[in-house]
Amino acid sequence: MDVIKMDIKDKRILIFGLGLTGISALGALKAYWGDISVYNDSSKEDIESKLIENNITGIQILSDFNNIENIDLIIKSPGIMPSHPLIKRAEELGIPIISDIELAYCLRGDNLFYGITGTNGKTTSTVLAGNIFRRWNPNTHIGGNVGVGVLGEISNISEDDIFLLELSSFQLEHTVTFKPKVALILNITPDHIDWHGSMKSYMNSKFKIFRNQNRNDYLVLNYDDVNLRALKGKTNSNEIFFSQKEILDRGIYLKGNSIYYNDKEEKKILDINEIKIPGKHNIENIMGVVGLSIAAGVPVELIRDEIVKFKGVEHRIEYVKTIKGVKYYNDSKGTNMESTIKAIEALDGPLILIAGGYDKGSTFDELIMEFKNKGKKLIVFGATKDRFVDAAKRNGFENLFLVHDLKEAVELSHRMAIEDDTVLLSPACASWDMYKNFEERGNHFKELVTRLTE
Repeated sequence: MDVIKMDIKDKRILIFGLGLTGISALGALKAYWGDISVYNDSSKEDIESKLIENNITGIQILSDFNNIENIDLIIKSPGIMPSHPLIKRAEELGIPIISDIELAYCLRGDNLFYGITGTNGKTTSTVLAGNIFRRWNPNTHIGGNVGVGVLGEISNISEDDIFLLELSSFQLEHTVTFKPKVALILNITPDHIDWHGSMKSYMNSKFKIFRNQNRNDYLVLNYDDVNLRALKGKTNSNEIFFSQKEILDRGIYLKGNSIYYNDKEEKKILDINEIKIPGKHNIENIMGVVGLSIAAGVPVELIRDEIVKFKGVEHRIEYVKTIKGVKYYNDSKGTNMESTIKAIEALDGPLILIAGGYDKGSTFDELIMEFKNKGKKLIVFGATKDRFVDAAKRNGFENLFLVHDLKEAVELSHRMAIEDDTVLLSPACASWDMYKNFEERGNHFKELVTRLTE
């Protein structure tokens, strides 16, 4: 049965958070209805300044989050923890809480959205898919966690426009009726457990990307991921699987050194030696994008052409510089253990790894075991450095060095490295203990590496 879209007309709406999501939501809603208020964990003066800066007027500022009894709907910025007192109060009162993704769907509706999620590879896959989709349909908007906020352009789009969205578990958690025409889930491994509370809750948030789909929609899944393979035949979507390990009767798979698609007839997509971005994980990403693009109706020749041209994204195993025979790579987007392991696998050793950052409650034993096979030295900093020390001791790895910050880590790696070594920043942690985001951390790393030659 089709899900009835949430009616937001004439609702008294509270925007919670005034980052990109909150400002975009205000911009989208002011063209529709007027009873809107905002709350942010900052002073009234800061909120007023932010609104003026973005040319937003006539908005009520809520100073006490306990006084929300008259609110009908809350639109929440994705990074706000579910334990926040305002969220708890809203839940007590039974006030619906939605994300910007849900709001966009309520405003514009079906057959407009294509979604990509997963623990790792989302940004690389979304950027590649964006290149493909924009050639296929120039009226493609890239949004979610990359590009523009999904609400930034929602009021001005035409019937020919589509949105390709990178979707985090935070954004999907507060969707209700959202239904993408085609959804891609790349992989599921433990992440953000501190935010979601359990692996089960984390997975349930990710799986909301397809909960409202029907037989007119498509769901692309990684057959090699046990959590995703378990969904086979259990969804209401048209399922398309991809695999590096098995030749599938239907789907995308690796046979020999080539990627194929089979839907009653086998068709070669491309040879893997034509791919310019390193690592088996990127073959996985590309296969997922192939499935998404084919399900959308993009011609195979166009898909192949854009894959061959693609050289990757900033902050994801990004080559920075070679200094005296030592290569430096920026993988600041490696914000969890699985992502860093994939970066280690993608690069040739000997490796000097720089890691550490915000503590999401992870343990790093698996990373240490993987790094022992190829790694030379491990330099750690940030809130998780003691967790790395403990994991190293448990697994018999002794070449670990503690530093205070990234600057000290880069300088130490430069002193230690010899010709043919590779220095890799791949923190396996979020950046929030020292930086606003992984982009700021990655840019700082590149700046520090560049200074080494001055």
